[in-house]
Amino acid sequence: MAQLAGRLPKWGCEFERRSQNGHPLGLLEVTSPMPFENPFGVCGWAKRQVTAYIRHRLHPQHNQQHFHLHNSLNQLIQIRNMSTEPTPSIAVPETKPTNPKAKKPKAENLAEQINALEISPRPSYFEHRLEIWERLKAKQDEEFQSKAREKISVTLPGVAKPILWDLERPLESSCSLRLLDFESDEGKRVFWHSSAHVLGEAAEKHYGCHLCIGPPTDEGFFYEMGMGLSGDRAIQSTDYASLQKLAEMAIKEKQPFERLVVSKTDLLEMFAYNKYKQYLINSKIPDGTSTTVYRCGPMIDLCVGPHIPNTGQIKAFSILKNSASYFLGDSANDSLQRIYGISFPDKKAMVEYKKFLEEAAKRDHRKIGKDQDLFFFHELSPGSCFWLPHGTRIYNTLVEFFKSEYRKRGYDEVISPNMYNSKLWQTSGHWENYADSMFKLDIEKETFGLKPMNCPGHCLIFGSRDRSYRELPIRMADFGVLHRNEASGALSGLTRVRRFCQDDAHHFCTTDQIDSEMAGIFDLLKTVYGMLGFTYKLKLSTRPDNYIGDLEVWNQAEKRLGRALDEFVGPGEWDVDPGDGAFYGPKADALKRRHQCATIQLDFQLPERFKLQYRTDQGGQGAEAGAEERKRPVMIHRAIMGSVERFTAILTEHFAGKWPFWLSPRQVLIIPVAAPHKAYAQEVAQKLWDAGLYADADMSDATLPKKIRNGEVSSYNFILVVGSEELESRSVNVRSADDVGQKGKAEALPLEVTLEKLLALKNERRIENRLL
Repeated sequence: MAQLAGRLPKWGCEFERRSQNGHPLGLLEVTSPMPFENPFGVCGWAKRQVTAYIRHRLHPQHNQQHFHLHNSLNQLIQIRNMSTEPTPSIAVPETKPTNPKAKKPKAENLAEQINALEISPRPSYFEHRLEIWERLKAKQDEEFQSKAREKISVTLPGVAKPILWDLERPLESSCSLRLLDFESDEGKRVFWHSSAHVLGEAAEKHYGCHLCIGPPTDEGFFYEMGMGLSGDRAIQSTDYASLQKLAEMAIKEKQPFERLVVSKTDLLEMFAYNKYKQYLINSKIPDGTSTTVYRCGPMIDLCVGPHIPNTGQIKAFSILKNSASYFLGDSANDSLQRIYGISFPDKKAMVEYKKFLEEAAKRDHRKIGKDQDLFFFHELSPGSCFWLPHGTRIYNTLVEFFKSEYRKRGYDEVISPNMYNSKLWQTSGHWENYADSMFKLDIEKETFGLKPMNCPGHCLIFGSRDRSYRELPIRMADFGVLHRNEASGALSGLTRVRRFCQDDAHHFCTTDQIDSEMAGIFDLLKTVYGMLGFTYKLKLSTRPDNYIGDLEVWNQAEKRLGRALDEFVGPGEWDVDPGDGAFYGPKADALKRRHQCATIQLDFQLPERFKLQYRTDQGGQGAEAGAEERKRPVMIHRAIMGSVERFTAILTEHFAGKWPFWLSPRQVLIIPVAAPHKAYAQEVAQKLWDAGLYADADMSDATLPKKIRNGEVSSYNFILVVGSEELESRSVNVRSADDVGQKGKAEALPLEVTLEKLLALKNERRIENRLL
């Protein structure tokens, strides 16, 4: 018998429509005519999951099924109908031994507790929605029963272009299958999406609110709502306990997530009470079509899914915070309330998450930025950072580091305008697809836009004169200021801003040069991330459905990119994202969080839109004497940091404000032991400053221990103490920030030797804070 390993529940499955030809070898046939027969030889939780899956998930009408299993990667499950009679729904609850001595709560006390948590009277839309649900569900069930059953094949694992599918939803055709759990990114998002519905149910019961949207995020989930019966009240942290209790009650009930396909007409009737849903239905769903709604308990919401089987699989749930927002992120629309939450499939994970939050709070770049006087934001220019002197040192050091790498790697730096006529953005396609995220200005009856990216301007530079193949590749770098009109509610420190600078570059090359150009970009990525101690993961996104250019060119380019990735990280060490047309390089910081920073995109579209061309080496060999052949260049978009602002935030939290010496805004503090040594301390500080180091001298009258402590709190990398011995021997007493708390006095080093070692530490850009 095949064994089912592991105990983590599977939240959904990924599948690809696919036919299966041929007959697998070495099959083991198992017949399961009885409801609770266990063909897989497993027990406990796994037995219940397998039994339920066999009985219902593949097709709810099967009374008797044959399963063929063979031990290979392409495991095949074939379903043969042995009867056309429908099978009644069979619940397989997760039971626990009861304690006969436990006291049962009185019914009236429980009712009082619920009423204290819920708004009274309960909004009429609960009954309104449920009535329509039951009517439409009965109709859908009748249609399912009348459909003819047919044999389908299920293969493992799933491959290209997967579709997320509810575990509870019957499979409709042959497919390849991959089960997902919480450890997968897709499974995590499904789990958190389902948890958002639980939060929505609690919010509806407590506030009588009108729900808007409730998506999963990279760090949990949230739900937005208009307050409905609660008027203009704002959500308070004191509400969390009630919301938490209502959510836990829904989880304890193990409410199943049920899916229903509903026509647009019926949707408008079902959500007639909710103007936000009415807008979404009318704007997103074409007339005469249908979409899906999901139900858990009394909560029904417009949703494409998928979801976990039932709320009982949520073992830990917590409300995190709340904030104000605007409908669709537009300040011209209604003001809404947003509640954030987090959930896990086991309680231990919640304990670990709360420890993570404590550490993350200590490392928050906004807190460190304030404590170290690096930057600040002001309400008179939302989303635009004010870089203070010490923060500007970090900013400039990062930019100078990239410029030094550019010089080594053959880049030409350019400076392009901040503002362009809308005609440019219409040519590039951004006006049609990106205009809402741009800042627009009306000047002399013409519409202009502040640039949100550099690529269209670089196309103008390339096309400003005749180009020859001999000039290619051209590597064009730009540190110009960019602006994007982010919603005010989305702004968050340095990670989400309106004004920013990218380490932006564009490579113009021939198709034959793609391999070498990509290798150079990968080497730059490895140099930067490796130096900072980051790990990274690469994902190749292939030709989109609406691609521009020759299909064969795309195919060859993708093959070359795949080979470049194989050479860089090795076969099987990178992922494919079909149809997205870009590279993405998420990387992990000290808290093991992923950040999307590096973006490398192969672009055939902009050279076509801007009619860019270069002269080939085939001139004069055509049918007409003197004719010159011209071709479109390939354009590679490339950013390693993403933006200087966001990268600074990541570095701040990664190093917890303890900057490596080469990047530190406070590198050396010189402390005189007493007044007679102040002049020498000032001399040492000036000598280090003149050599290119950030050095300060503490000329205050504080005690020596107090000065040393102040230097440690201010995050100086090195503290040089000078007294009578150091003055006489022209030396310094070196203390490293990595040796905070050490007792006694370190060995004195000659000043010239110390300066030499400090400059080597800076120039080598080492992470450790030690003099070699």
